[in-house]
Formats: sequence, C-alpha cells, structure tokens
Amino acid sequence: MDIKVAQEADREVLADIFMGHITENSEYISHGELQMGVGVAEKGDNGNIVLSPSPDGRRMWLKYISGKMCSDDAVVYKAVEGDEIVGFCVADIEEDGAEPFGMVCDVLVKPGVRGSGIGGRLLEEAVAWLHSMGISDIYLESGKDNHAAHQFFEKRGFVKVSEIFRLSL
Repeated sequence: MDIKVAQEADREVLADIFMGHITENSEYISHGELQMGVGVAEKGDNGNIVLSPSPDGRRMWLKYISGKMCSDDAVVYKAVEGDEIVGFCVADIEEDGAEPFGMVCDVLVKPGVRGSGIGGRLLEEAVAWLHSMGISDIYLESGKDNHAAHQFFEKRGFVKVSEIFRLSL
C-alpha cells in the first residue's frame, strides 16, 4: 500500500468513497459537512437532530476537494493498493487564529480494508506534512456520534477540547 498526493483526476473516486461513507454512516457528518452543504440536519420525530447527506452533497464536496487540491495551504493524500484508491486524508492550514494552525479535515478508508493500518498511515502523513509546514498546533473535528473515529484519534494522541452546538432547528 502506498500513500501519495491525490490529483485532480482522483476527485470522482474520492467523492465516491466520501459520499458512500456518509450515506451509510450519518454519524460521520459534523458541523463542517453541514456548513459546506454536504450534509443536512433536520429535526426528527423525537426532537433530536437527524443528519443525512445533502441532495447536492456530491457537487458541494467536489467543489470543496478541488479547492483543497489547488491550495498551497492544503494537501490531500490517497492510499493506493494496486490500482485502487482505498482511502484518503485531507489536511490544511488555517490562518484565523492567533497563529496558523493545522486541521485534519477528513480521514476515510473503504470498509473492506479498515483496521489494516491505512487510516493511521494517512493521518501520520497529514500530521508530518503539517509539521513540515511549521505547524505544531493541530485540530480535527468529528461527528458527535462517530465514536469509532473518536477512539481512533484518541489512540493517536488527539484529545477532546470542545463541543460544537447549533441553534435548534
């Protein structure tokens, strides 16, 4: 398995992985997906928020990933086994803090190869890239019920520092 920088030609495959995942795993959807129009939140019958992919989610995500691929302050890595992309990770540098900081925006691995270390390798590459860019303060966000991902990140040294709230629908 190789980790490489994703190219514009990889966009559709990455979108397939992403949209397939959030369609099957709505717990992945966080405020980031809601803010960029990839996910939607509706009030459920019991009053809880129900998250789902946006009808226009694929187009919005392709716009997002193209922006990341064209930016000097972002990187998109892909994990490749043979000729198949089996996962990806997106990281960028944000400038709206006291000092620039890093964001790990997405880490996704196809279901059939999860647990084989691919996600960890993708995350390591993203963190190494951020460090190479002079960034030591690194954050990520995750859907509130994405407990498997929370454990994955905590195992790799990330700690919870806040929670995101949205005004009720």
